[in-house]
Amino acid sequence: MAVTIKDVAALAGVSPSSVSRVCNDHPSISSETRERVRNAMSKLGYEPSASAQQTDQRLRMVSVLLPPSPKEAYENSFYLQVIRGISQVCNQRQVACSVITGKDTAEMLQALQAMSQSRQNDGFILLYSRKDDPVVDYLCEQGLLYVLVGKEEQGSGQTICIDNDNLLAGKEATEYLYQLGHRHIGYLGSERSFVFSAERLSGYQLALLQHNLPLRPDYYIEMESPNFDKADALRELLSSPDRPTALVVSDDMLAVGLERTCSALGLRIPEDISIISFNNSLIAQLNNPQLTSVDVNSFQLGFEAANQILNHADNPNLMATKIIVPHRIVERSSCKRVKE
Repeated sequence: MAVTIKDVAALAGVSPSSVSRVCNDHPSISSETRERVRNAMSKLGYEPSASAQQTDQRLRMVSVLLPPSPKEAYENSFYLQVIRGISQVCNQRQVACSVITGKDTAEMLQALQAMSQSRQNDGFILLYSRKDDPVVDYLCEQGLLYVLVGKEEQGSGQTICIDNDNLLAGKEATEYLYQLGHRHIGYLGSERSFVFSAERLSGYQLALLQHNLPLRPDYYIEMESPNFDKADALRELLSSPDRPTALVVSDDMLAVGLERTCSALGLRIPEDISIISFNNSLIAQLNNPQLTSVDVNSFQLGFEAANQILNHADNPNLMATKIIVPHRIVERSSCKRVKE
C-alpha cells in the first residue's frame, strides 16, 4: 500500500496540512517541525504528489462544499445563510469564495479534484457532515486544509469543526413538546447518514427515555429527500388511529412538506398535530401556520468556519479548533398545548 500524507503526519505528530506546507517550504513552518516531517518522509519513503506540492501556492481563496444532491442543496436556505456568514468574513479579509457541489458524490469529487490542483485555495469548508464520506477521505489523503460545519465522523480528531450541540437541541425540542402535554411524539428526519439528523434523533430518544415514554420504531420516519409524493410510511403513520400528536422534524423544509401532507389527510396544524422543526429559516416564518423552530444560528456557523479556515491557513501549527454555536427555540403557532 502506498504511503500517504496522513501516514507521514501520524509519524511526525503533526497535521496533514502541516506536511503539505513542508513540501512547499512554507515560511510559517518552524525548523523543528520541518525537520520532524522531513525525517518521517525519509523513513517512510514518501514522495509528495503534485497536488501536495501545490496546496500552499495560493492567491487567497476559500472553497465551500455543499452536500451532493440533484437540487436540494440549492433550495435549502440554511446553506445560503451559512454562505452569507462565510462571505462576510471573506469580504472583510479580501479573500475570494467559490462554491463546489454536484448531483452525486462522483461529480463532486471530480470538481473537488480539479479545484484542489489549483494554486489559489487556502482551504475548503464543508457545509455538512456525513458518515463514510469519500469527499472527507480525499481531503485527508491529500493533506488539504478543511473546516467541517458539523461533527467529525471520520479522521484522527484533528478536524476543525464548527457545530451545534445537535443532541441537546433534539432533546430540548422534544422536551418542549412534552411540556406542552404531548406524550405521543414522533420524529421526521433526514437520512441518518447525515450526522446532524442522527444526533437530533438521539436527543429525541433521550428525552423520551428520561420521561419513561416508549421508543416506537414506527414513530420515526426517515426521508432521503423532501419528496413527499413517495412518503407512504409517513402517510400510513399519520392515518393511524394511534398517530403522534406532535412531531420533531429535523429541517424546516421537511416540516413544510409534512404540513402539506397533513392538510391532504385532513389534519390541522396545530389542532391535530404540533410541529417543531430546525433552522428557523425564512420558510418557517412565511409558512402558514408559522413554524416553531430551533434557531441553529446558521450565519454564525459560517462566520466561525471562515475565520477558522483563514486563521489555520495563516498559522498551520494551530491546534484543531472545536466550536459549538448555541441554539434557541423560536416559538410560533405550529405547536399547541394539550391536556395530559
